[in-house]
Amino acid sequence: MANTPTPHITAAPGDFARTVLMPGDPKRSRFIAENFLTDAKLVNDTRGVQGYTGLYKGKPVSVMASGMGMPSIGIYSYELFNFFGVENIIRIGSAGMLDQRLHLRDIVAGMSAYSNSNFGRQYGFDGNVAPCCSWTLLQAAMKAGEAIGHVPVPGAIYSSDIFYDESRPGEALMKLGVLCVEMEAAALYLNAARAGKNALSLLTISDNPLTGESTTAEERQNSFTDMMRIALEIA
Repeated sequence: MANTPTPHITAAPGDFARTVLMPGDPKRSRFIAENFLTDAKLVNDTRGVQGYTGLYKGKPVSVMASGMGMPSIGIYSYELFNFFGVENIIRIGSAGMLDQRLHLRDIVAGMSAYSNSNFGRQYGFDGNVAPCCSWTLLQAAMKAGEAIGHVPVPGAIYSSDIFYDESRPGEALMKLGVLCVEMEAAALYLNAARAGKNALSLLTISDNPLTGESTTAEERQNSFTDMMRIALEIA
């Protein structure tokens, strides 16, 4: 394609499969490629954002990191959707618990993404939006979760531009039934909607800000395998 390679993805046309799994952490990309894919090939390493394409049960699948935050996933998802022919992006990340009925390592499927970001204004809507996931991917993820005995909890999530947020929006969000907080899904969903493509965020609960319960960085990188399996099954 004429727009490839880009300053951020130095891959060639055809290097990516139709479906890309996107963890935030490049090390998680490598972990998935090494432990779940066969014949995995490194197709991007620009800025250390590792992307691989290989086979999962004989089907081509790609996995590439998004980096942290909506500006970062906004760049990578836009280029994958619009320049590299990718049809589906499944974010596989971690999230902080808001709904106190959840537990550490529960998997949340983000049906819609509230946000404090202005990312959506570029698409001509001067107001607040809560973009939605792909129903097709969500439905498939629920069935895949049933098959492995770890069914995702579907519902609204919150994508924040701020990690250390002194406005403390958690209480208001909990009253609205929002399940968890993360930092990427809203931008991914908006880019998918604009491109006419499909996106879903699968999030493993890694910590509870109210109680201080938390998993380690190594656990987040290497042990959230049920979420990875669900994403791979629907890829």
